[in-house]
Amino acid sequence: MQIIENKIIKEKLYIEELENGLKVMFIPKKDTNKKMAIIGTKFGSIDNYFINPKTKKEVIIPDGVAHFLEHKMFEQADGTNSLDTLTSMGVEANAYTTNDHTAYYFEAIDNFEPAFKELLNYVFNPYYTDENVEKEKGIIAQEIKMYDDDAISKVFLNALECMYEKCPVRLDVAGTVESINKINKEILYDCYNTFYNPSNMILSISGNFEPDYIFNLIKNNLKNNEKQEKIQRIYPAEPEQIYSKYKEEKMDVSIPAFVIGIKDKVEKENIVKKELILNILLNYLLDENSDLYKELYDEGLLISEPDLEYEYSDIYSHMMIFAYSKDPKKVYEKLKSKIKELQKKGLDEKTFIRVKNKIYGRLVTSYNSPAQIGRIFMRDYMNNIISFDYLNEWNSINLENANKELQNRFLEDKMVLSIVNPK
Repeated sequence: MQIIENKIIKEKLYIEELENGLKVMFIPKKDTNKKMAIIGTKFGSIDNYFINPKTKKEVIIPDGVAHFLEHKMFEQADGTNSLDTLTSMGVEANAYTTNDHTAYYFEAIDNFEPAFKELLNYVFNPYYTDENVEKEKGIIAQEIKMYDDDAISKVFLNALECMYEKCPVRLDVAGTVESINKINKEILYDCYNTFYNPSNMILSISGNFEPDYIFNLIKNNLKNNEKQEKIQRIYPAEPEQIYSKYKEEKMDVSIPAFVIGIKDKVEKENIVKKELILNILLNYLLDENSDLYKELYDEGLLISEPDLEYEYSDIYSHMMIFAYSKDPKKVYEKLKSKIKELQKKGLDEKTFIRVKNKIYGRLVTSYNSPAQIGRIFMRDYMNNIISFDYLNEWNSINLENANKELQNRFLEDKMVLSIVNPK
């Protein structure tokens, strides 16, 4: 067992890889009665073309299989639904699918052990039939249609379609009504057996436990699956340039919603430092205390602070700015003008320090919650990152490297604008 201690926040991380390849992470939290367990598999909507590790054959699956699998995991052969079982224990449980992973989790105060056994039971014992797969198609089709009518979902997806020409991140996580109709139980079992092998999964737990108790509980309730070779995924080559500058749709909204996307290079080196700097820069530009935000708010061009995020994986990297405005194009032009101004004269040191301290505060407080800890460590480990790396990298960030990233990443020819206007 590997033990990693971070002296900045006085937290410990216990990591062990089991014989079947499952990576287990445990972060003790002494001063809380909440407990959290989350298990994730590196299988998301972008993984629709791969080589089967056992047969060595190329496999192409319909869009939306990872999301479809997530929906079906709770249903059991005895007719019960594990989500209902967990809820009856008094725990909060759910699951989600993203572009690059799927995760199942629960949070509890009491009944952790029976809930944990139920989590492992349903995740490692799938049950698919022709009948329940066909029934699920109707449910997911309704979900897809609902998101098609959702302005926020649409404006984000359109921004991705503008940035990317071939990368599957431009596809809806749920797929389309046409693609899910091609899914059958054989496809689900094949994908489950490939991507839900423990060697492709990470289990993260946080709460007031002793490490020996947690690791014994896992080993006593886990099947000894055969360890699998690493899955070879096949992705199309994505051009560096953006696919389209602009996309607009009209929907039933009262005020226009917009996303400004900034496409970035996919890089695996120094990703922790890069992510921290880009989050600082996004907040420097448009958090509620920035000069640009105050100007836009005073002019009535923004009604609230924008959502700011940086996302990346092995095959995509981009920044997103989401907000509502009566004139998104004017906001876009003012943002581009502000970026050019800062690129010319450099960042203000006082403002940079303020924003840097704010991001650091968010980072440190995220370690207070078992729920946040569980998700963060699981997600970061999928990207070969120990979450403590963000704290350890913090002091290396300065005004000079922030100015450099502002010059290199915030490029006008990599920017797109997606708008949903009222009908």
